[in-house]
Amino acid sequence: MEPMRDCPLFGGAFSAILPTGAIDVSDLRPVPDNQEVFCHPVTDQSLIVELLELQAHVHGEAAARYHFEDVGGVQGARAVHVESVQPLSLENLALRGCCQEAWVLSGKQQIAKENQQVAKDVTLHQALLRLPQYQTDLLLTFNQPP
Repeated sequence: MEPMRDCPLFGGAFSAILPTGAIDVSDLRPVPDNQEVFCHPVTDQSLIVELLELQAHVHGEAAARYHFEDVGGVQGARAVHVESVQPLSLENLALRGCCQEAWVLSGKQQIAKENQQVAKDVTLHQALLRLPQYQTDLLLTFNQPP
């Protein structure tokens, strides 16, 4: 197993444990203030941590699907397919005291990389943590390219 390191997020507001070799994408290109993005140096896998405005008009499984489809739209996905959506047990979360509900979604999106015509199926695994007292949806997206 790869060695791990504690990595501060959003100016130290909280942290995540990541592989030592994870590259902070903000060292390579601009990243929006509401995102932290890390990639693997060899596999093209990436992890995106996003603080998003709470989407109070969707609830439960529909909220997870909403964010998955929204990510697909932002990335210009030619097709999106949800494979599974499961509730995540709050008792296992460090944020359990402020998280109202949590969901895990797996699916595929057909995405073309920048400056490329051919779209490839990318597997996405997302965790959505809903933090209504902060008017925030915390979205973690793990991209697993072919």
